Amino acid sequence: MPAPKNSIRRSLLVISTIVLSTVLTAPVALAAPSPSSKPSAGSSATATADPSKKSKDSKAAPPAKMSTVGGTRLGQAGTQVNLASGVPVLPKGLSARSWIVADAESGEVLAAHNAHWRLAPASTLKMLFADTLLPKWPSSTEHKVESSDLAGIGSGSSMVGIKEDETYTVHDLWLGVFLRSGNDAVRVLAAMNGGVESTVEEMNEHAEELQAFDTVVVSPDGYDAEGQVSSAYDLTLIARSGLQKKDFREYASTVRADFPGETKKNKKGKKVRDSFEIQNTNRLLSGDYDVPVYQGIAGVKNGNTTNAGATFTGVAEQDGRVLLVTVMNPEKKESNGVYKETAKLLDWGFKAAGKVDPVGELVPPGSAAQAGARPGAGASPGEAGGAGEDAPGAVGSKPVASAAAGGGAGGIGTALAVTGGVLVLLAGGAFLVNRRWPLPDLVRRRPHP
Repeated sequence: MPAPKNSIRRSLLVISTIVLSTVLTAPVALAAPSPSSKPSAGSSATATADPSKKSKDSKAAPPAKMSTVGGTRLGQAGTQVNLASGVPVLPKGLSARSWIVADAESGEVLAAHNAHWRLAPASTLKMLFADTLLPKWPSSTEHKVESSDLAGIGSGSSMVGIKEDETYTVHDLWLGVFLRSGNDAVRVLAAMNGGVESTVEEMNEHAEELQAFDTVVVSPDGYDAEGQVSSAYDLTLIARSGLQKKDFREYASTVRADFPGETKKNKKGKKVRDSFEIQNTNRLLSGDYDVPVYQGIAGVKNGNTTNAGATFTGVAEQDGRVLLVTVMNPEKKESNGVYKETAKLLDWGFKAAGKVDPVGELVPPGSAAQAGARPGAGASPGEAGGAGEDAPGAVGSKPVASAAAGGGAGGIGTALAVTGGVLVLLAGGAFLVNRRWPLPDLVRRRPHP
């Protein structure tokens, strides 16, 4: 956990952000139309000491007062949307405790439901893990796994199949994190980073920098832990930050890849090491018997634990518009329910975009908000080792012609191309992102694997 001085600084930042957000957005919120639906019954309930435990209760209700980062209406319980003539109604059958639909490029929040409710995040927290650690090592870096690297993995964890005394590249390990949500791969990378404790501290510091103040990290892999929480709003901020990194986009959009197996002796007594195929557990990307591949999907991360239920953050592009949707814990326990509700919200978002007035915004990272008019400040490094001339976040960055995961990742398993570039402009304190957000090109509908 973070040192006490970081906790104090974090609390001061939260208080100052809430006060500033209230002052700036209150007049707009008062003039805005009422939400299209009433707050959930019992929405006046106050937050518990451990919000992560409250998500176990099927009758749990969001606290009456939540964070107002991104706008006052995002701190209100219930559904927030500006329905008007020409704006499609929200889809029926949504049961998630919390969700958000946002424009990934402009940062406008098109609609939300309990956006700042602090809930257990499950493996969607791995997005923060990746956004924090991806710049640390070149993908070709090799590491021989020791027994201590795999210590402390929770019972029942999702695993990619890492073996002690075997050597893996960082590229292999990140494929294990993104495709199989492997807690073993997370633990090995955390060990390479100095251990779980220091990694958790870095993740909390990075969440603070992103102004993801609802997020508290206890376990770097998202495994259920007391006090570990995030929100639909925060997970969307985190995904938006991660998607500015080229390697993050490549891993998140890879459907299948080859992963190194265990070294064994063949019949001739020679040591050989075969590989096995792993497939992305994001069903909107890989498809399933009752969920088709979503048109334009390009990531990001799913999760599921006993405490959190199903969670998911997805990004998709259609007709040049890029949307981010986060869904947390659908109460309808149907097969692939989190993906079905996400698909419904994406469909609504693409129809409503350009017609509906936003109810809030995705805020910039803290360093960007404080950097004044200095161009390029606060941009995320694009690849391991930091931002270079062609890295996303670098001023004047060029389009990347082809995004191949390499190392056995087939073309069918990777987005076809990475287009556009990021230009962060800070003028008068405003955080503006070039309209061509750097995401993989349209991921065309594929046959079911």
